Amino acid sequence: MTHASHDAIRLDSVTRTYGPLRALDGVSLAFPAGTFTAVMGPSGSGKSTLLQCAAGLDRPTSGSVTVGGTEITGLSERRLTLLRRERVGFVFQAFNLLPSLTAEQNVVLPLRLAGRRVPKARVRQALEQVGLADRARHRPARLSGGQQQRVALARALITRPEVLFADEPTGALDTRTGHEVLGLLRGMVDREGRTVVMVTHDPVAAAFADRVVFLVDGRVHGELTDPSADAVAARMTRLEAVPC
Repeated sequence: MTHASHDAIRLDSVTRTYGPLRALDGVSLAFPAGTFTAVMGPSGSGKSTLLQCAAGLDRPTSGSVTVGGTEITGLSERRLTLLRRERVGFVFQAFNLLPSLTAEQNVVLPLRLAGRRVPKARVRQALEQVGLADRARHRPARLSGGQQQRVALARALITRPEVLFADEPTGALDTRTGHEVLGLLRGMVDREGRTVVMVTHDPVAAAFADRVVFLVDGRVHGELTDPSADAVAARMTRLEAVPC
């Protein structure tokens, strides 16, 4: 499949401080449309802060973030909320499903809260994408951890986002189930041309990506393209030995 060559996300000289702490320090990065990027680094390197700023969940202290050609750092809270709702999807380590709702009800909840009507066929399609069409009426307690993460993934996809952000999406899963979820993310890039940005600590998970970007102390510290788990692990070992 031929993907567009434009950038889905661009960060230019992004800095984020929390009091004296500089979580991001002048980060400039581009995430081309239709690609899968993993973000890695030692604990406290700024991985999650990078994801939150790129996704519009947090505002940079300085610098700019562009999503699909829209510069978002100056948007009002209302316009930023609309952009996140319509153009961005999120998957986290915690599944964040409501236990009283069925799988299909959890999938459609964000759009219902936004006052949007969703055709049942679209909900079924989202569940079919993640292999859970036969579990639509099941509540989370009747689903395995991997199935719950698939519901969370379907919920992120129901809005047909341009970019899917994933923060440790396999952190609460066993190895086999984690690989299944990563395979779904990989397939969304290869078959549908979606853009995925994933924060992870796992070299095996990172090997599903097209490239891995490494952070140390809030700064970009190189990247790998066409990564293997061994190459990622070796690079991480070196980075964790970098003196502060």
